[in-house]
Amino acid sequence: MNLTAGTLAELWVRREVSPHGWFLGFGAEEGPEVLLPYGEVSADRPKVDTEIEVFLFHDDKGRISATLRKPLIVLGEMAKLTVADFHPHFGFFLEMGIGRQLLLPLKSFPIERREVWPQKGDELFVVMKHDKEGRMLARLAKIDDYAPHIFRAPTSWLNEWKDGWVTDVYRDGVFTLVDGGVLGFGVLGYIHEGSMIHPLRIGQKFSARVTQVREDGRVTLSVRAVKEVGRLEDADRILAFIKERPGEAMPYSDQTSAEDIQRRFGLSKSAFKRALGKLMKEGLVIQKGSWTHLVKEQSDNQPNDQQGD
Repeated sequence: MNLTAGTLAELWVRREVSPHGWFLGFGAEEGPEVLLPYGEVSADRPKVDTEIEVFLFHDDKGRISATLRKPLIVLGEMAKLTVADFHPHFGFFLEMGIGRQLLLPLKSFPIERREVWPQKGDELFVVMKHDKEGRMLARLAKIDDYAPHIFRAPTSWLNEWKDGWVTDVYRDGVFTLVDGGVLGFGVLGYIHEGSMIHPLRIGQKFSARVTQVREDGRVTLSVRAVKEVGRLEDADRILAFIKERPGEAMPYSDQTSAEDIQRRFGLSKSAFKRALGKLMKEGLVIQKGSWTHLVKEQSDNQPNDQQGD
């Protein structure tokens, strides 16, 4: 039998050696041993010639070691872990419940899109694996990893607001796991870019409205309110933005590119045009070329087409 990092093992307490701790092995006879340091025992002290369950890991010197602390994840299993720290050369360090952290390598994320990288405090669904040297390492969970845990969303979820986490990011939207609450582990979902107020990052927790319960049990989500309410909120936000600008004019109109609108307002172009159309219909703003201005009745200031963004 092997002493494998990342696993729970039932080991025999062979002897205590001060000032180090207890040496453990598979049974009382000769064979591989592992040290359970004094610092890894927080409650009852183990007794010699008894069997205890420990978690195995590599210490700071690369030696296999044991702890009585209970880990949040073990080898080959998936768990939701919190981002505790970040190193620009190595990656993200995740809290795993034993006073040590589990590395999720930087190569797990798109190098060219730092805006989607997790931040400290975000929660990631990961699976523990080994590197080539047999040391514990994390990888982001994949669809197959979720399969044994998820359930099909009930149709009653339609238009309800649910909490969830971003699990992966694509160019046109994000994959998510929606919290199942009392019903179970969770439901897989997707938020299209046009249904986001601002870009979401991997590991970010969100609240979103279920806009579709699909036949396969997954859900489509939106962080926006229903269209009419959302249109009113978007219009108010755009109007406030114009009023705060010098000259009470902005270099955005229905001619502006979708990318620029998303960057500035976090809106899809269609949502922006709906909100802008409402303001124009109410006589609050007017478009001149590629600029939108507050109408004179709303302001005594003359617009300035030369203002910058």
